[in-house]
Amino acid sequence: MRRPNLLIALAWLLNASAWFLPVVTGLDGGKIGPTFRGFEAFVMALSAVMPPNFANFGAGYSLLAILSVLTSLLFIIGSPWVILRGTRALRHFSAWTAAVAFFFNAHWNGWELGLGIGYFFWWLSFAVLTVGLLDLAGQSSPSESAQRQAALLTRNCRSTNHFTFCPPPKSSTFHGALLRQPNPL
Repeated sequence: MRRPNLLIALAWLLNASAWFLPVVTGLDGGKIGPTFRGFEAFVMALSAVMPPNFANFGAGYSLLAILSVLTSLLFIIGSPWVILRGTRALRHFSAWTAAVAFFFNAHWNGWELGLGIGYFFWWLSFAVLTVGLLDLAGQSSPSESAQRQAALLTRNCRSTNHFTFCPPPKSSTFHGALLRQPNPL
């Protein structure tokens, strides 16, 4: 297995395990029981958009919670699509998007929350995905290489109904010999 694939698989393993591990273990310096696991924290953050909860949480917290939910959805839905179908440029863009998500989601460290191992697995998964996507974007896929080679080979060719004719390059000796032939009378 190639290095980018290993990194991306590790990112997915970290993210998937974070959904079932404790994410929030305390509030305002105190312990809570039972702790919030990843999927429960996701649902709680998603509920911040609901009208009665939006007013209770406040606009600032609700906005941060919804943006964190969007980063999780981009990870779950966007990364497989980018890995399987994305171009090199899209993989590069997605890697930088994952890096922004990593730095953005660090804001949960500033709240008076006791954060559990699940949060750190979830948070780290964005960094590992960034490195994996950047590594993957640096490599060309076999289909991109084949397309590039075909484009180079057929750049100067003309197609007819039955075959493709590729003239020799103008700098070749054959081309020079054609130009020096005497004209018949």
